[in-house]
Amino acid sequence: MEDEMFRDFDGSLDLFAVGFFVVFGAVALVILTGILFAIYKGLAQRSRDNASPLLTVPAVVVAKRQEVRRSENSASNAYYLTFEVQGHDRVEFPVLGQQWGTILEGDRGRLTYQGSRFKGFDRTPQDR
Repeated sequence: MEDEMFRDFDGSLDLFAVGFFVVFGAVALVILTGILFAIYKGLAQRSRDNASPLLTVPAVVVAKRQEVRRSENSASNAYYLTFEVQGHDRVEFPVLGQQWGTILEGDRGRLTYQGSRFKGFDRTPQDR
């Protein structure tokens, strides 16, 4: 009864229908696996960030970067700041546009972060 769905009018096996369902199922499985992997990766990063200590360290802003993301009907911007901490280690954080706009390359101050989360940057008074 079930295999009647894949039979032609003359009772022969319709290979096109079988192939279509196999390919459709494989594509759906790949897409679902990708979505589940992205969710898992995001939850794992969130867990690592929550387990990380909240750190405040001296830092210098060494770079600013803006990324424009375009789709068919819209565009959005992503903003990033790169800090140099402890004289040689560099870390980059995604930040809000307002934060990106008020912090300049070369600013010195105290960077506060937790794992991969930017918490804030307080400039030293002599910078501005």
